[in-house]
Amino acid sequence: MSRVGIDDNENLSSVRASMEGRSELIATQTECTFAFTTEAGWPAGVVMSYLFTRDRFWLTAAAGRAHVRAAVRDPRVSLVISNAGTSLPGRRMVSIRGKATVHDEASVRTWFYPKFSRHLAPGDPDAFARLLDSPERVVLEVEPVRIAVSHDSTKMPGDGRGGQLR
Repeated sequence: MSRVGIDDNENLSSVRASMEGRSELIATQTECTFAFTTEAGWPAGVVMSYLFTRDRFWLTAAAGRAHVRAAVRDPRVSLVISNAGTSLPGRRMVSIRGKATVHDEASVRTWFYPKFSRHLAPGDPDAFARLLDSPERVVLEVEPVRIAVSHDSTKMPGDGRGGQLR
């Protein structure tokens, strides 16, 4: 019988991140890869900071950026979040498929900028909010539709690097 992480590294369904593990990762991390399709049909991605609130991912960018134009053209996007750079042990990741909505309304910017700034720049959130509040900036809302893939190496012997489970 094969043992995941010892002599079987092919079927990793047993090491998917749990709902609690995914929630912890999303709450701890502040960056994701925002994946989209270019006008030419190529897959592409950019690293973006996010805020998860109201059961949605919220991000911001200048309106003319390729990923913003792509989200307007085709709202199907993916967010990939890993625990790289956090204090979470192991190697964890989640890939989330979602539907993006691009907001340019003042009402969205008014609640989003202060909350986003407190989340990412707690030392001086007001300065960050002022920096974000530019005429061509939009807010992207991503409603999760499906967890496409997830992984939690702490469920594997030797943290997914072989060896015995601790």
